[in-house]
Amino acid sequence: MDQLVALTIYTRPGCHLCQEMKAIVERVVSDLRATARIEEINIADDPDLEERYGSEIPVLLVNGRKAAKYRVSEQELTRILRSRTGEAGRAGGAG
Repeated sequence: MDQLVALTIYTRPGCHLCQEMKAIVERVVSDLRATARIEEINIADDPDLEERYGSEIPVLLVNGRKAAKYRVSEQELTRILRSRTGEAGRAGGAG
């Protein structure tokens, strides 16, 4: 996966689902050897974001598009990243 992928996770302090999602995102990015920028944004610091995402966090955006909210499995995130970076048809990684 050579293309840079921008992953944004909207979170807030004390959110256990947010911590779980962040761990899954980091694992999948590592497993895929993806070139990725992971940004974690605390919605509690921004009233507009709090209003927009407050009841849905964590929210994951991939390249600026909403990809998941609440939870995402490693398999689902792998599928999402491959489809959004044009690698949907590729077989598993080369050794």
